[in-house]
Amino acid sequence: MQLTPSPIAATVDFAAPGVRHGFLRLPYSRDDAAWGSIMTPITVVNNGEGPTALLSGANHGDEYEGPIALFDLAARVRAEDVTGRIIIVPAMNYPAFAAGTRTSPIDRGNLNRSFPGRPDGTVTQKIADYFQRVLLPMADVVLDFHSGGKTLDFLPYCAAHVLPDKRQQAAAFDLVRAFGAPWSVKMLEIDAVGMYDTAAEEMGKTFVTTELGGGGTATARSAGIAKRGLTNLLIAAGVMRGEIAPQPTQWLDMPDEDCFTFAEDGGLIEFLADLGDRVDHGQPVARIFPVTRTGLAPVVVHARRAGLMMARHFPGIVKPGDCVAVIGVEVDE
Repeated sequence: MQLTPSPIAATVDFAAPGVRHGFLRLPYSRDDAAWGSIMTPITVVNNGEGPTALLSGANHGDEYEGPIALFDLAARVRAEDVTGRIIIVPAMNYPAFAAGTRTSPIDRGNLNRSFPGRPDGTVTQKIADYFQRVLLPMADVVLDFHSGGKTLDFLPYCAAHVLPDKRQQAAAFDLVRAFGAPWSVKMLEIDAVGMYDTAAEEMGKTFVTTELGGGGTATARSAGIAKRGLTNLLIAAGVMRGEIAPQPTQWLDMPDEDCFTFAEDGGLIEFLADLGDRVDHGQPVARIFPVTRTGLAPVVVHARRAGLMMARHFPGIVKPGDCVAVIGVEVDE
């Protein structure tokens, strides 16, 4: 079936040399603007021959390390520092970013579960479609920043996926290594359907992502990791001139779904292990207190494998089905 053209129009020329700042303009008729538009900031830097890097943040709108690093890069980048092309979209899901929410306040769409999108769909589906059919085909390397948002907290890591194409996988892990986060992860997804990651990888792109903290904010440390890692990755990818600033990293593997521990009860959560702690298989990692009355014993949540606590639920109240903890396995690269 032939798809209609995307309704999104770029105000920048993707082929023009130099540094160009503009918008991805998506018409959006609403109560306060009959002929309104969603204006998503974009920067394109072109200088000579070389690969194209597509950089994005705020795929989820309550994750801030990526936007900080990318707005910073867009403000200071010079064309003469670039060998090829860099496309910077600091706030990929701009409606969610402006609202400080994981999903879009317009249609409740989760952009990272909306690919390949639809040009005639919801606002979120239209954004996904534009990345799918316009931006991703231009790219050789794709970096999509994430952190835990308001509901999760992570050890700061850069990651790529284990892939059937081992050359594609090796290229991604080379960039993970260059990024130089304190932890580097061979990542397993619990639900990869509709993800931006999957869309990029199925096109054969070298795809790298991060989880750099959480709690709905960024710290000086996590923002610094994002900015330094971004520069390192662009240099390693051959898109930017300079010398990589190498950083020590510990590799973690996620061998199977036993890495994930989910709540089966709701209530007040007390963690018994913190991020970075080593835990044994079956070790209690949290207790969940029923809160409808006093005098009830807490439910104990146990680790489903031995390893390092690499992620945890962030709010003090947990619901059934929420991810309580993620356990990674320390490995040599």
